[in-house]
Amino acid sequence: MLTRSPAAKNPFDRLTEAGLAWGEGTYARLAAQIGAAAFALYILVTAFTAWVMPDANWDMLPYLAIAEEGTYPDAQALHDYAYSTVKAGVSAGEYKSLTDDGGGFRSHMTDNAADFHSLLGMYRIKFLYAEILSTLSTVMSPVEAMRLVQVFSVLLFGAIALLWLRSQKALALAPVAGAVLIMADFGDAARAATPDLLTSALLLGGLYAYVRSREVATAILLFLAFMVRPDNIVFLAVFAVLLVVFRQKAWGVLAGFAASLVAYFAISHWAHHPGWWPHLWFSSIEQHYNMDGFEPAFSLTAYLKAFATSLLRAVSMNSWVGVSVLALAGWFAAGRAGFRLERRAGILFAALVLGALAKFTVFPIHDTRIYFPHLVPPFLLLATPFMALWAAARGPHRAAPHIIAGDKS
Repeated sequence: MLTRSPAAKNPFDRLTEAGLAWGEGTYARLAAQIGAAAFALYILVTAFTAWVMPDANWDMLPYLAIAEEGTYPDAQALHDYAYSTVKAGVSAGEYKSLTDDGGGFRSHMTDNAADFHSLLGMYRIKFLYAEILSTLSTVMSPVEAMRLVQVFSVLLFGAIALLWLRSQKALALAPVAGAVLIMADFGDAARAATPDLLTSALLLGGLYAYVRSREVATAILLFLAFMVRPDNIVFLAVFAVLLVVFRQKAWGVLAGFAASLVAYFAISHWAHHPGWWPHLWFSSIEQHYNMDGFEPAFSLTAYLKAFATSLLRAVSMNSWVGVSVLALAGWFAAGRAGFRLERRAGILFAALVLGALAKFTVFPIHDTRIYFPHLVPPFLLLATPFMALWAAARGPHRAAPHIIAGDKS
């Protein structure tokens, strides 16, 4: 039987193949350097965007107010300060959107200092964030101070993520980490004038210290992350319980949790926080214009309705559920291939997943920014087994199935 000889390749095909082969070989040799450079560039661009294209969100007003309560003890004076400061720091169109919604919540708060002041207990509890803004506002405009905190948070988060990948010899996966950040709405978190990204950066630092068995740094950073956003107490509680149940020695986490638990009750009392159920009612059921003395009776029906509504919105409008499922899929795939997380890292992975679920259960709100601290660390933990899996796929021998992710305790 006669067969046709393969057609001779034209010069263009040969040039294309040569170029692809050269590119593949170059990337294989310089994957770590290219990955780190690409990730660093993304972080720098995001930080620049946070400064020049900030998001003017309504929460700026109460956050600026709590930062200067000591200077303006009168409710009307504090209200006037917050609104005039924001007006001076954003565009006319942005200010109008923050203060005029056609007679709704924002319009009401613009004209009613007492009701605005009654909301501050829900923001005052973010004690450390307010103190940082107050300190920075002595040397720059308060709105610029908020932007500077965001830029710092972006750079700190990126630096810790790169250090984590470098310590695991996984810088080649830095572009993947960048893609995860994009999916997790890192850019939106960077542009928003809220404490969410700062607490995420501090928590990431604490978790990195935990993986490296740096107990003192773990305790300090986890506590600082709590002081920026006290709702981190839910994750710390889940983490501490898992460590005790699995008898994993990590006194840094336990110390950070213990200090946070004590501080939680002290700060809640000092801040005149309205309490869990009134706050949940305001955030997930119905906005109440005056929180002073607002104590609605607990309703299981109302809670379940809020839970279902937030869950539907989270799945259809936000990214945190999908990113979490992707992390679980990566963990499952690596495990099925025989490359599992080391015990210390595995407990942390479980705490991150269960912590996000617990936080949603305790306070069902759909926004991705609330769960952002839980989204990126699982992928950083998976970097080591996936690098080992990659090496095993390329090499002649399969690597050992048990992967060490960080120092053993």
